[in-house]
Amino acid sequence: MKLLTCRNLCLGYEHVSVLSDLNFSLDAGSYLCIVGENGSGKTTLMRTILGLQSPLSGEIIWENGTRRMEIGYLPQQTSIQRDFPATVWEIVLSGCQGRAGLRPFYNREEKELARASMDRTGVTVLKDRCYRTLSGGQQQRVLLARALCAARSVFLLDEPVSGLDPNATREMYQLIEKLNQDGMTILMISHDIGAALRYATHILHAGSKVFFGTVDDYIASREKEGILPPLTRAEIRKEA
Repeated sequence: MKLLTCRNLCLGYEHVSVLSDLNFSLDAGSYLCIVGENGSGKTTLMRTILGLQSPLSGEIIWENGTRRMEIGYLPQQTSIQRDFPATVWEIVLSGCQGRAGLRPFYNREEKELARASMDRTGVTVLKDRCYRTLSGGQQQRVLLARALCAARSVFLLDEPVSGLDPNATREMYQLIEKLNQDGMTILMISHDIGAALRYATHILHAGSKVFFGTVDDYIASREKEGILPPLTRAEIRKEA
């Protein structure tokens, strides 16, 4: 089932293009990693998909009833966010704000959703802790739980393991993989090409030369260009 189509997309700021001639479609349940050099337009693409900015030209089409307000989003965390003085429960529950609308309170269903999201990300035991006292990995899992409260079937993540130690990085990737296995469509910006090859179903390489296709096709294209040695998916997965 087709979920998202980008057609003749040109992205940039103040009429200056950073990424152009972008055409691809994504099926429900896919795991897309967006890779490329700094300044290649990855975050601009993510912001445009979220509707936070408009494309210079072209269009983004959400299909089969998907709505932007039902997309979970995990942005890169700032230093100010890391020092936020609220409890884990308060932060996760705030992810239900879009569902609550103008209501000045959260209902039972939204509170149950917040609890379920904490269970799925393993942060229930941290419920009453102050967010700013947590480790980087714990904080990121709390923010993942918060974003889960908004996500119906689509998750957008911008460098979700940035600044995490190896153990926390591995745990985060495993959580994201489990969400995908449970049916969530994943779109993730990553500088970690190894993880992208291990976990994703599709790769979008942004830059002067744009690539979109399956991981196997991406590996074949990189091998042909002499950028990667001959690899199989099984060999890549063994490195995880």
